[in-house]
Amino acid sequence: MKTAEVTAMPHAIDRRRLVLGLSGLAAAAFPQDATAKAQRSGPGAALNYPVTYHRTKTVDGIKIFYREAGPSDAPVVLLLHGFPTSSHMFRNLIPALADRYHVIAPDYPGYGQSDMPNRAKFAYTFDRFGELVDGLLGQLGVARYAMYVMDYGAPVGWRLALMHPERITGLIVQNGNAYEEGLKEFWNPIKKYWADGSDASRQALLKLVTPETTKFQYTDGMSDVSRISPDNWVQDQALLDRPGNNDIQMDLFYDYRTNLPLYPAVQAYFRKHKPSTLIVWGKNDFIFPADGAYPYKRDLPEVEFHLINTGHFALEDRFDEMVPLIRDFLGRKVA
Repeated sequence: MKTAEVTAMPHAIDRRRLVLGLSGLAAAAFPQDATAKAQRSGPGAALNYPVTYHRTKTVDGIKIFYREAGPSDAPVVLLLHGFPTSSHMFRNLIPALADRYHVIAPDYPGYGQSDMPNRAKFAYTFDRFGELVDGLLGQLGVARYAMYVMDYGAPVGWRLALMHPERITGLIVQNGNAYEEGLKEFWNPIKKYWADGSDASRQALLKLVTPETTKFQYTDGMSDVSRISPDNWVQDQALLDRPGNNDIQMDLFYDYRTNLPLYPAVQAYFRKHKPSTLIVWGKNDFIFPADGAYPYKRDLPEVEFHLINTGHFALEDRFDEMVPLIRDFLGRKVA
């Protein structure tokens, strides 16, 4: 419309159209279910944003930290983090889901704010992590849940699924492996350690917990590095640098070998129970490349499959692309 035409209109019509135009912009900017909850009692009213709570439960004598948000009676979404981070990786996703879902994101022992028990008295294994997360869910009274699994979260989640297949309402898989095809070049020095168990092979893996590697995990393959907050690798590295944590990480690298014999059982679980599954995979990931994403189609023919132009920590880079996919999937399959 030309400027002359606008200025010639009655003032009341201009104002009405302006209000309607702004309303349209607001509707486009926020999901319908969020705008429906907006308080309209005055000019200072705002959307009801979900609150994230930071809590701790003691499970088998170990303090397990977890983030929790959303209605207590809503469908549960369990978020399982990767290496070398914690539930911190889900700090933005939690409120993006918690308007409609009860979201729970724990830290494993030795990660984030959970206890870091002495490895002489505590076995840092994926079996143990699965047992502790299962114990946490038991204390919280959670009997059914969808899982978001990423990196180390996949072997933890697969153990939960094998223990309680009837409890899983859906899967969101983001760079989390269930097939040997997904273990490529990055894993060669780790496989060497699995094969010989030598101190030399163990020491060679210490480069994987250095600041350079931690930053690499957040920046390699990302479509726009300026989207990635440096706070991520600064925080993760501070926790990795705690006395004794290096050995914990080496123990877990070695224990990762126990996941491979589980893959046939996990794949059989997929075929038998056919969980609704969404793949949102950073296709440029060097650690878990897209080679590990495609095989899911063999066992889950109806999987919803998306390769995203990003790297390992995809949520840091492509949050705006992934969240609509995740919300749509959960709304159709889990809600």
